[in-house]
Amino acid sequence: MITNDQIEQFIAQAHRVGDAGLTVCSSGNLSWRIGNEALVSGTGSWIPTLKKEKVAICDIETGAPTNGCKPSMESCFHLGVLRNRPDVNVVLHFQSPYATAVSCMKKKPANFNVTAEVPCHVGADIPIIPYLRPGSPELAKAVVEALTDHNSVLLTNHGQVVCGKDFDQAFERAMFFEMACRIIIHSGGDYTVLTPEEIKDLEIYVLGKQTK
Repeated sequence: MITNDQIEQFIAQAHRVGDAGLTVCSSGNLSWRIGNEALVSGTGSWIPTLKKEKVAICDIETGAPTNGCKPSMESCFHLGVLRNRPDVNVVLHFQSPYATAVSCMKKKPANFNVTAEVPCHVGADIPIIPYLRPGSPELAKAVVEALTDHNSVLLTNHGQVVCGKDFDQAFERAMFFEMACRIIIHSGGDYTVLTPEEIKDLEIYVLGKQTK
């Protein structure tokens, strides 16, 4: 059973996202797995000032809200990711300034690996989803599929989605995603990226992955 303390913790994390400038007004949404249920920011809620009455409790399997609060219209992809990824407990959809600007570029970057933090935390390969209507089944399906084997995705003319095992990991991925896009934009398109060999070196010596 979800407790008031857990709801307060969820609200505090939502405010953390807002305080970092990752969302503005009613943009963005957040979810957190707790057992077979998930807390999801409510439809039309403002993440930076999220209140208890705007936190929905949803059954992860059916998607049905159980506390009378209607979840975000993007709850379909939040719950879909949670169903599809047992290792994921937090899903964050955000619209930070630089990463959203990149999502609107005609010629989007093919490679975001401008610093070591990107391949180590955000992901060496970030899928880009074409524009699909917010809240649509098509968008939900595309996000769930992209996050099956990735932890971050860029939504064309819309924003970004990251997921993680906990709030810190999801927040870190979002912040480094935004940092990479800030570097890309400030460079005016004239920037270098890490080579596959350098990324492999990071995977071994920073992330501790074993070589085959």
